[in-house]
Amino acid sequence: MIPIVKNLFADLPPGVSGESFADLFEKGTARIERIVSHSHASPEGFWCDQSNDEWVILLSGSATLEFLQGPCVELTPGDYLTIPAHVKHRVARTSAQAVWLAVHVR
Repeated sequence: MIPIVKNLFADLPPGVSGESFADLFEKGTARIERIVSHSHASPEGFWCDQSNDEWVILLSGSATLEFLQGPCVELTPGDYLTIPAHVKHRVARTSAQAVWLAVHVR
């Protein structure tokens, strides 16, 4: 099979509040997704508690992640981090259009 070239920034969802998720690749224990956030914040009091490790990079825009057991982290394009499984976190805020790439490992 001949590989098909795609562009991560093509077909971005329109600027509505919230987040949009698109799986780009999945094989074995890994899944890669594109996340587009439009002035998004997790609901007050909500903490994400994932059963898998997640590596995330912010490709455009800006964002703030908040951790239950740690400080807030400000992200600008090119910043990345690993969020270990069961580390409670939330999106405190994003810019009008923030594009992320997330790798989930089971």
